[in-house]
Amino acid sequence: MTDRRRTWDERYAAEERVWSAGPNREVETIVGPLPPGRALDLGAGEGRHAIWLAQAGWTVTAVDFSSVGIARGEAEARRQGVDSAIEWVVDDVTRWEPPAGTLFDLVLVAYLHLPEDVLSRATRWLAPEGAIVVVGHALRNLTEGVGGPQDPAILNTVEQLHAAARDLELERCEEVIRPTEAGDAIDVVLVARRPADA
Repeated sequence: MTDRRRTWDERYAAEERVWSAGPNREVETIVGPLPPGRALDLGAGEGRHAIWLAQAGWTVTAVDFSSVGIARGEAEARRQGVDSAIEWVVDDVTRWEPPAGTLFDLVLVAYLHLPEDVLSRATRWLAPEGAIVVVGHALRNLTEGVGGPQDPAILNTVEQLHAAARDLELERCEEVIRPTEAGDAIDVVLVARRPADA
């Protein structure tokens, strides 16, 4: 984990911007219509989604193990005037837990690829009717798509995401094609909600 953290710290320090300034298109399509509430952005990186959520009226907790990425997110949030709406947390998402009793109306997991099962834990932090939204590279992208991580151990299938959300009400669980300059990438998307009476 220390090596992985160092790698991302160095990457965020070396590049002007690792990810786009705005939200991922699929994330924007899914989350944009949702009424604002309390959101958790797991693997927040430079904070592009946390900042976008805050601009839309959400109160956000952004967690990432890269102190460099989090610092860049904090600085950008101040520039955008939404720093008071975001709590920035430097921690390992595989071990982090929210404060006791804290529940979220949205848990966003965008392009967070880890060998550990973060998703099953994250579903426990949803408020009644809260949604978990996962967007990431599909396992099939390794052989039929372009870009993304090349380690099959950290990529998901529709079946794996479905299993992680087995206690929730499933709204979407499917592969989607994402056109890029290098060709088509294959992503996998999950949208699921905690039942109102759970």
